[in-house]
Amino acid sequence: MNAPSRSAALRVKLALTAPTLNAAAAALWEPSGGPSRHVSRYVAYLYAMHALIRASVPLMERAALRCGELPPGDPSAVPLARYLEQHIEEERGHDDWLLDDLAAAGADPAPARHGIGPPVVAGLAGAQYYWVEHHHPVALLGYIRVLEGNAPAPWLAGRLAARTGLPAAAFRTVREHAELDTGHLAAVDGLIDSLPLTRDQEEAVTVSALHTADGVARLFLQLAATPGGSP
Repeated sequence: MNAPSRSAALRVKLALTAPTLNAAAAALWEPSGGPSRHVSRYVAYLYAMHALIRASVPLMERAALRCGELPPGDPSAVPLARYLEQHIEEERGHDDWLLDDLAAAGADPAPARHGIGPPVVAGLAGAQYYWVEHHHPVALLGYIRVLEGNAPAPWLAGRLAARTGLPAAAFRTVREHAELDTGHLAAVDGLIDSLPLTRDQEEAVTVSALHTADGVARLFLQLAATPGGSP
């Protein structure tokens, strides 16, 4: 019997985190309350997502540079760098979408541009910098795998628009990521399966992914608790 692929094995491990992550997402988007409550929560979500997404391109750029600093002959360096360089261009500017969404929702984008961001977001991105710098940039694939694998559902933008009364222009990021991330997920799974990872590198991808799933769940629960949430 053939062993499962690396991406399939990672998917099985991440399935153990799914009940917690799904419960956190359900708490975030639970339907009770009037339009003002839903607007406040959605705006808080946009601020948090900007804090997370603005880190994506710089983080991948650093990981791509680290690929060039790996010892000569590292067989993962070139294909990983190539993937990161392509994915950087796919993700570039998505933080600007969130600023536009905030403005369309009637919120001030300035705190997103200049704010410190939630500590849980700093923990999500900061852990990746640590592993990229001090272990191997391949660890970042676990982070990317979780974020791409937990894209907004296709129906979410419409449901939030109905609950909040906000215009369609306020939901570009939710709408676009629901469409884009399926293809991105297939690409990262394919890369995880194709790279000649050592056991330590495979473990790094797994640790990164599990850490990311935990951090996203904690972020959603924090957003659900304020304003007026009930996780």
